[in-house]
Order: sequence, then structure tokens, then C-alpha cells
Amino acid sequence: MSGSVLVVDDDADVRALVAELLTRAGYEVAQAANGREALKLLFDERPDLIVLDVSMPELDGWATLERIRELSDVPVMMLTALGAELEKVRALRAGADDYMTKPFGRQELLARVESLLRRAPTREVRDTYRDGQLEVDFSQRRVRAGDRPIELTPLEFRLLTAFVDNPGQLLAHDQLLELAWGAERGSSRVGYLRRKLAAAGVPAESIETVRGFGYRYVPG
Repeated sequence: MSGSVLVVDDDADVRALVAELLTRAGYEVAQAANGREALKLLFDERPDLIVLDVSMPELDGWATLERIRELSDVPVMMLTALGAELEKVRALRAGADDYMTKPFGRQELLARVESLLRRAPTREVRDTYRDGQLEVDFSQRRVRAGDRPIELTPLEFRLLTAFVDNPGQLLAHDQLLELAWGAERGSSRVGYLRRKLAAAGVPAESIETVRGFGYRYVPG
């Protein structure tokens, strides 16, 4: 097995057990005792999968998952002592990719981790996009306006990718969501993206609103 897994649980015994199982199976493992530590390690370690406990003090699993989904599309498997169907539905609707109830079988845990990592999409290697106002490095997920870097969340990066892949083309609201989020549905972050581009000197009108229809990216 290969891949990196971040294990998040405030119970040191459970955390150590899961980490030991994954390490013995050949995975690289990082550990976090709470949600805030997990979010920091998300940036530092860039894990391929997160195993996330629900019941934690301060920032619980639900709040941590919500923040993770604002920042990343990394697969997340929730762990909880609550086995009710509604809890499982809540986890999946909140953006989790899988859900396991404590106590769990060791072989089942490893099988689910392997399945999630196997299903995770491989990042496509693409050339850098450039026009008169933007440079988008797809392999490094970096965006620049001239010599100024623009920090985007993964969702905003996918949104910008949809625009630069279709320059000058009118994208309807539903079409834009499909291009940026695939099968997922959520609120559009066009306003956030506009503000970040404008702060780097890219004119706000570069992303044109066509009322009643959608948006259009106008290259510089």
C-alpha cells in the first residue's frame, strides 16, 4: 500500500491504534488530536486521505469537515460511536466520502482506506495557461497576475480553471457548477474569485456577468 493518511481523533488510544494499523499496512501516517491541529497539518502534510473523528472538543468533526471542504477535496472518512442512519446520511451530505462506526473491525478499516485511495482521482498534468493578465500553473496549482501571486482555495482554483478553459464563452450557472464541482452542487464563489483577482490587479470585468444566463471570462 502507498499513500499518506492524516488520523484525527482526540482519543489518544484510538488515534494510536488507527495509526499503527495504517503504518503496518505501508501508509505514511500523520496524527492530530483536534480539528485545529488537523487543519494545520492539512496544509503542512498534504495527505491523500483524512480519517476524522466526529466527537471532539472545541472544533468537532462536523465543523472540521466543513472547513476541510472549503479548502480541499481530499477524501475524508468519518469515525464515530453513533451508528444511526441519520448520522451516516449527515456525514455523506456534509462532504464525507465514507463513514465507520466505532468499534470497528481492523480489516474493514484497512479495506475502506484502500478503496477510498484507489477511487481518488489522479491529478491531470496540464500545460500552463497564459494570457495578458493571468498565468495559471495547473501542475503546481498556482495563479499569478504579472508578478503578483493569487492565493485561491481548491474550489476557487477549479472555478478559475473552468473560466480559462472556456475563454469568451458564456457559461450558464448550472454549467459552471458542473465544470467546477463535477457532480457536487454548491453555492458559486464567483464573487470571491473576482475580489481576489481584482486585488492582484486583474479588472473585475474580466469575469463578465450576463444577467439571467451566467458568466463569461474575457482574457486580457
